[in-house]
Amino acid sequence: MKTENAYWILVRDFEICLVNNEIPFGTAEQFNLNQHSILKIGEYQQSPVYLAQANSQESLGDFVNLRSQLFREEKLRLLMHKAVTLNHFFATHKFCGKCANPFELATNELALHCSNCGNRIYPTISPSIIVAVRRGRKILLANHLRHKGTIYTTLAGFVEVGEPIEKTVEREVFEESGIKIKNIRYFGSQPWAFPNSLMLGFLADYESGEISLQEEEIFDAKWFDCDEPLPELPPEGTIALRLIKETLRICRES
Repeated sequence: MKTENAYWILVRDFEICLVNNEIPFGTAEQFNLNQHSILKIGEYQQSPVYLAQANSQESLGDFVNLRSQLFREEKLRLLMHKAVTLNHFFATHKFCGKCANPFELATNELALHCSNCGNRIYPTISPSIIVAVRRGRKILLANHLRHKGTIYTTLAGFVEVGEPIEKTVEREVFEESGIKIKNIRYFGSQPWAFPNSLMLGFLADYESGEISLQEEEIFDAKWFDCDEPLPELPPEGTIALRLIKETLRICRES
């Protein structure tokens, strides 16, 4: 591995190290990574890609938040999400939950294994939904408290235990906006490494109700006409923006 040219995704919390604004490419020896915890997580441009866990004093390059890299082409962007999610999984699952023995990385699959009791756990994935709602030629957009006064986006939330995905979509829309929806259909998905979500995207149509905000989460929500100026939207590379664009296309064709 010392002399193998590879891409190195060096992760610290939700940050990734860039050298000259790119993922480092070269040998482990070149970047002084021989003593780091390293795991192969895929391939990119016919070269291996490794996750390397950074320490707090790392000075190889500039550490940037994963959110700032959503513009990257899809394959590299997904590898970045995989690296950040796995790094968080390893950092938060150091000891076996059954016997408290230190976990080891399994040799035959991507999992953590306890050599004492045989317990084996796999990377945590938390399913969540994100949905764009259409009413004729209008789209429902919300300004969440975390984006207060800036970005308007679609509604989203986590799937609860024992809950079908479709029920999650209905529940989250009603809880956050007071709106009832119909004609729910699947659109697509996106890994979202903050820290370990899998976003399941849906389109839906308005059925009934007036906007009533869940004030603990939503600062504002409005119906926006597809032919009128829109507020600030989520950045390129997000499934939220893809959902909004598809809904606006449907609005204009209706």
